[in-house]
Amino acid sequence: MTAPAPRPEILRISPYVGGESTIQGVNRTIKLSSNEGAFGVPPGAQAAFTQMAGELYRYPDGGAEDLRRAIGARFKLDPERIVCGSGSDDIIYQLCLAYGGSGRDVVMSAHGFSIYHIAATYAGSAVVKAPERGLCADVDALLASVSASTRLLFLANPNNPTGSMLPYEEVARLRAGLPSDVLLVLDAAYAEYVARPDYEAGARLVDAGDNTVMTRTFSKVFGLGGMRIGWAYAPAAVIDVLNRVRAPFNVSIAAQAAAIAALAEPGWVEKGRDHNLEYRPILTRGLEAAGIKVWPSEGNFVLADFGTPARAQAADAFLRTRGIIVRAVGGYGLPHCLRITVGTAEEVALVIETLGAFMATSRG
Repeated sequence: MTAPAPRPEILRISPYVGGESTIQGVNRTIKLSSNEGAFGVPPGAQAAFTQMAGELYRYPDGGAEDLRRAIGARFKLDPERIVCGSGSDDIIYQLCLAYGGSGRDVVMSAHGFSIYHIAATYAGSAVVKAPERGLCADVDALLASVSASTRLLFLANPNNPTGSMLPYEEVARLRAGLPSDVLLVLDAAYAEYVARPDYEAGARLVDAGDNTVMTRTFSKVFGLGGMRIGWAYAPAAVIDVLNRVRAPFNVSIAAQAAAIAALAEPGWVEKGRDHNLEYRPILTRGLEAAGIKVWPSEGNFVLADFGTPARAQAADAFLRTRGIIVRAVGGYGLPHCLRITVGTAEEVALVIETLGAFMATSRG
């Protein structure tokens, strides 16, 4: 007998592996593997979540109208051009399914976020990965990778897992060089952490035409990764498409309430950004002082380069003996690197101390 079989390309997808949370046999762990916010959940969001406990039998507002209005007010965007999803990954999948498919290619940078490759392959698209320059997206290489079959181009800015960022002028040059029928998707999951004046998350290019989408998330600085809430700002025609294909109740009633409260939490984003701007350089300098190369980052994490896969694996194992979980990124073609979230002041100090000890031991 023949068993049911999926499309052949589905079995070529390597499942996404999230950051680990626990280490067997270790009571106290420090999780720095998923780029979660350093300060946990905003108090107002916790209260809003609790208050919704008696309403959980209700279906949520399928259009997330109050949440879209709150997002629009916070970022000065038209709520009618916002769509919400179960994390920004949800929206990325829907974009690939709606605009990709057999015979329609998707372009991304070589070390871009792996969900682009997974979602595009699931949709039936061929994925073209453009080479990078110094672990940063290269506009000329991306444009050279575009063909008559290309329908989507994904750019994470800042990028995960490298932390690299393109200034607005380069992103605008990318958009100007793309054919008008190629949808540019700007994934700005880490936008709140960027303080550089030459950065723009994507709304400006969305407003400039009808072929750019900006995706955002509540999973990072807003501290709601466990609630799975993301959103996109897009041209009206793209919003219409997404509203036709997304799940009808794709953001839970509790998630909507928590996200609205997180947006209203006084000083929360500023606190997270300021902490990151102070402690990301401290973490970088500490690792560099120990002899570890650190790639430039604009996110709430750094990419530590140990030179060889063996040394990166040994460093990871050493960290785990101290209860510290970071992210191996061999799946991104960077087996010689570890991605390390910028945690609290105490966590940053512990990472520096531990990797300093590792490097001293490995040199000895």
